[in-house]
Amino acid sequence: MRTILIVARKEIQEGLRNRWVLATTLLLAALALTLTFLGSAPTGNVGAGALDVVIVSLSSLTIFLVPLIALLISHDAIVGEMERGTMLLLLSYPVGRWQVIFGKFAGHLAILAFATLLGYGASAAVLAATGVSIDAATWSAFLSMILSSVMLGAVFIAIGYLVSALVAERGTAGGIAIGIWLFFVLIYDMALLGILVVDQGRTVTGDMLNVLLLLNPADAYRLLNLGSGSVGSLSGMGGIAANAALSPAMLIAALAAWALAPLAAATLVFSRREL
Repeated sequence: MRTILIVARKEIQEGLRNRWVLATTLLLAALALTLTFLGSAPTGNVGAGALDVVIVSLSSLTIFLVPLIALLISHDAIVGEMERGTMLLLLSYPVGRWQVIFGKFAGHLAILAFATLLGYGASAAVLAATGVSIDAATWSAFLSMILSSVMLGAVFIAIGYLVSALVAERGTAGGIAIGIWLFFVLIYDMALLGILVVDQGRTVTGDMLNVLLLLNPADAYRLLNLGSGSVGSLSGMGGIAANAALSPAMLIAALAAWALAPLAAATLVFSRREL
């Protein structure tokens, strides 16, 4: 455990040195505050909207932005160090390859969690300072949104590691990472919608739809945060979530599995790779 923490601290220090922590935090905070103050703009009143509106806006932002940030900070975590020659130096110390993977994962996840908590927390703090009445259920939904956003980031950090362990060049890893982001965030849902429209319920049953939704971590995140309560009514996802019949526990388990499976695969591939 101590070795993993040392590797994690190294990644955090590099993130601070490369301004990743600062840039990510400022970006998330700026976008979150913008969405907070302009949340009620469609009604003609520019001001701090209700926290439910902020949750819908931030969840939609997270689906596009957090996976991209996670892939950008992780796609060259292995192949980049191998190209620079620092991986050989790191492995010359008494450290296992699985410890390198898990240490890097902990460090990058800490960077993303810090940026998400501070960036999104700023919007909630500003909204609370305006004196808007917010009930406990809405605060709980907001906290759940932040925690699940970190989980979504963990999924794509792990996927980035798997890509980095498989390829031989940083440029290749970057191209594949962008392709993965486009597939899960845009292409998958467009294809699924097209299939549902064409099928008209003849082949794609409710159970099959549940499986198809769970095969995309972005959809699991979307249903978890936009599919229930007043947030579900605002987002328009309430009906889909009701028909999908996927409980929050199942969606959280799906996100956890999506993070652990690529991380384990990346560890296995890296352990067998020639340096």
